[in-house]
Amino acid sequence: MIECGTLSSLVGATVSWPTAASLATAGGTLVLALATFASVRSSNRSARIAELALQEQRRPVLVQSRPDDPVQKIMFIDGHWVRVSGSGGVAEHIDGNVYLVMSLRNVGAGIGVLQGWSVRAGFLTSQAEHTGEGQFRRQARDLYIPPGDIGLWQGALRDPSEDAHPAVAEAAERREPISIELLYTDQVGGQRTISRFSLVPVGDEAWLTTTGLHWYLDRDGPR
Repeated sequence: MIECGTLSSLVGATVSWPTAASLATAGGTLVLALATFASVRSSNRSARIAELALQEQRRPVLVQSRPDDPVQKIMFIDGHWVRVSGSGGVAEHIDGNVYLVMSLRNVGAGIGVLQGWSVRAGFLTSQAEHTGEGQFRRQARDLYIPPGDIGLWQGALRDPSEDAHPAVAEAAERREPISIELLYTDQVGGQRTISRFSLVPVGDEAWLTTTGLHWYLDRDGPR
């Protein structure tokens, strides 16, 4: 049997006081490093949350305007004028040109800047993928829609030889649904969003704008 005095002597012989002090210092440093890492990680998480909150304060979300919103009047580059009522739209085929207009409202918190558009004849179901970002037609003029307010979108097909023109022109003439997707951002070019709309014929002359799906390109979307 090893007596207590002998055991103490063995411990003292194995681990000197300078070594024990070094181990204690190393342990304290490790604890401090772990605490610093946890603090930095928490700070990064808080900064990320603050960044996301700031982004949401700048995010535009475009939908159709309300039925009681005022009538808007818009001119195309060739001098063609149209009027669009609240929640309404326009689809006209005149002299080979297809004129398309939608009355919109921004229900998001940031200014919406329209960047591009695409159009297809008929209804697009939720199973249909949105247009690729590189396939959108660029807007010929800057269109801004302020948060909590109305605005409009306009586009025209003028070349009968392009793929979309024949089908969309026929849909406008026969008063059949037309699907339109808009690519837009906030005022600094971020928060890239694609929203899908439909122009739906109502009665003999009117068109109604309806909102379908929204896709966020810079982060996970609403679904």
